[in-house]
Amino acid sequence: SQTAFAGDRFAYPGTGKELLCGFLKAVALIGAPFFLLRLGLDFVARGPIAQAVSAAVSYLAILVFLAFATVGARRYRLSRTSWRGVRFSFRGQLLEFIKLFVGGWLLSTITLGLYYPFFDTRRHGFLVSHSCFGSQKFSFDGKGKDLFGRFLLTVLLTLPTLGLCWFWYLARKQRYFWDHTSFGAARFQCAVTGGKLLALHLGNALLLVLTLGFGWP
Repeated sequence: SQTAFAGDRFAYPGTGKELLCGFLKAVALIGAPFFLLRLGLDFVARGPIAQAVSAAVSYLAILVFLAFATVGARRYRLSRTSWRGVRFSFRGQLLEFIKLFVGGWLLSTITLGLYYPFFDTRRHGFLVSHSCFGSQKFSFDGKGKDLFGRFLLTVLLTLPTLGLCWFWYLARKQRYFWDHTSFGAARFQCAVTGGKLLALHLGNALLLVLTLGFGWP
């Protein structure tokens, strides 16, 4: 409600109670079965092979839970957001996103992270292209290959720059994601820079230290 576009503010009637119910639902549908499965595997697992299988199953279960939570949060937040009386919505299929999410993380793990920019772009594209304002869908035409070179350079510069180069990569990624997002004939733009992003995070960290954490709001 503190954000306005074309003279009108957005509305968000979501409540903490609804968020709590959604969290409990996710725990009941995914968390509880995962806990029982892991408990059973730990009970019967004997030897390195059995333990490796148990760890792999746990990893997959965690990925499924994260995918479930991502779609649930996206669907809830958009369904509670409106502008000029028109609601947003998310119409992506959970099973389709689970396949993309789990497969993306597995490929990123197998390739030692090299597949991550491709997965990250596909994940973002799925969430954007299945989001709607009224009956009109948003569109995303970004490609992971466009971020791969910058991602690889950032990885190589991580140690020499003490990790600070990641602020420039994150800014570049945000600009790329927004610049390749459109709604009808309108295309979004983003002007965030790595320097400003770094200054924001350093300023916030300093504020938290000087106020002993009371500056968090």
